[in-house]
Amino acid sequence: MRKHFSCLLIVSLIFCCSTISGQTDSIPSNILSFEEYLAYVKKHHPLIKQANLTLNIGEANLLRARGGFDPKIEVDYDRKKFKQIEYYDQLNTTFKIPTWYGIEFKANFEENSGQFLNPNLSVPDDGLYSAGVSFSLARGFLINERMADLKKAKFFREQTQADRNLLVNNIIFEASKAYFKWIEAYNEEQIFISFLENASIRLEAVEKSVEAGDKPQIDITEARIAFQNRKLSLEAATLKRRKATLEASNFLWINDVPLEIEENVVPNLPTEVIVRNALFLEGITDTTALQQNHPKLLSLDAKIKGLKVERSLKRNKLLPRIDLQYNFLTEQYDQLNSLNTANYKSAVNISFPIFLRKERGNLKLANYKLQDARFERMSESLKIQNKISAVNTEIRSLNEQNGLIDLIVEDYERLVKAEERKFFLGESSLFLINSREQKLIDSKLKANSLSVKLLNANTLLYNSLGLVN
Repeated sequence: MRKHFSCLLIVSLIFCCSTISGQTDSIPSNILSFEEYLAYVKKHHPLIKQANLTLNIGEANLLRARGGFDPKIEVDYDRKKFKQIEYYDQLNTTFKIPTWYGIEFKANFEENSGQFLNPNLSVPDDGLYSAGVSFSLARGFLINERMADLKKAKFFREQTQADRNLLVNNIIFEASKAYFKWIEAYNEEQIFISFLENASIRLEAVEKSVEAGDKPQIDITEARIAFQNRKLSLEAATLKRRKATLEASNFLWINDVPLEIEENVVPNLPTEVIVRNALFLEGITDTTALQQNHPKLLSLDAKIKGLKVERSLKRNKLLPRIDLQYNFLTEQYDQLNSLNTANYKSAVNISFPIFLRKERGNLKLANYKLQDARFERMSESLKIQNKISAVNTEIRSLNEQNGLIDLIVEDYERLVKAEERKFFLGESSLFLINSREQKLIDSKLKANSLSVKLLNANTLLYNSLGLVN
């Protein structure tokens, strides 16, 4: 009978060891792969849609700036009549066409009458037509508010495109981290499930062996403590997995409705190649060009261009204002030969602040803002460069660490099996087996953590390069 129970214990523990090495290799059919997860995020996440709104904002801002050059029709009608006396009746209509360098073409029709009409407003009975041009000679010629607004709007559109790409990149980065955290928690739970089952089998085998008189009663206590510890670790791992599942669910939406990952859906640990392909990292050897096209740097470049336009506008305002107008006058709008230099209306408007304190102050502020943006750009460029270099170093190190931890796990598995054989020969104890097994658990958890760190490092490289796919 005693020999029978010893054989039973050996068979049980052999089954236990095979469970350790093979339990986590089985892949459920209801898996959500990394590629499928990212596809849902890119297509349905509301922040992705919000990022696309920034492009519309840039286009709308550009449209508004172009409106400064829209042709315009103006009608001014003014009449006064009191006690059957018509004091004045004035009609002034104008059609204006603004152009780039502050030059404005306009056509005008005037019709004025009345007993108390200002003499300089007197026109022929059928009205007076005029066609002319107005422009600025100094301030406002090479650059003015309309020109500056349009230039800045074009640069702002470039900036919104870069900001949109940066926002999308960050969303994909955060979603990937949440998925890998879910993987790590799920695999950790599976590790404790397998070792809990092993502890249960071992406890049952030890109890039968004690009943047969092969082992002392204290071995049951030792095996039960190991079982309870494994159960406690599993409960903590399950809680961690559930929290990670909810965190990953934050990035899943369909038709503006948030989704929650069901309990029976599990992640699948992707290979490094799969992650790099999904994030378009595969095949990248030279990151110098990618650094220069980083969305953060492109956004700052567009900002600097806009500030340069603003500085040019402030500098232009140091010049005196000299506005000129010249209009040909005629009574017959349909006969071009009636326009001649003998009939005209002209005006000159000159103004110039004596101290220019407001203008000089605005120019200094514009220079400081531009200098600040340039410093920020230099700092960001260096940070991005160092971050990419650090991440590449981390990836190389983690690849080496993963290779080492795999060997360590294999060696610990051999030690556990060897300790079990010694235990059956009476040369060891459950305490030593449990101690060896705990080391094996720790090494498997470390291997799980390092494999996820490697995937996270690749995702961080994607984020550091500012890629958008």
